[in-house]
Amino acid sequence: MDLKQLTKELENLPDWKIENNHLKKVFKTKNFAHTLALLTAIGALCQQFDHHPDYILLKYSELEISFSTHSTKSITEKDINIAREIENLGIA
Repeated sequence: MDLKQLTKELENLPDWKIENNHLKKVFKTKNFAHTLALLTAIGALCQQFDHHPDYILLKYSELEISFSTHSTKSITEKDINIAREIENLGIA
């Protein structure tokens, strides 16, 4: 996926950013329980789509997540799709 396509896709993915060939977002949550609920929901999606994050950083009321496609060492449609699915959770 080239930068032009990626930039277009990001228009529909609020607060997702490209950083060092990774697709990242920081979610602000209400409290630790909400952060854990979000983590669990994202983890279930990742398992379902067999596409897992590079990392997840968990804080009391914040969750940072980063995706890239390991086989290409870049952002691909798989990363965009999982970001869309996370946005569709409606709990972020």
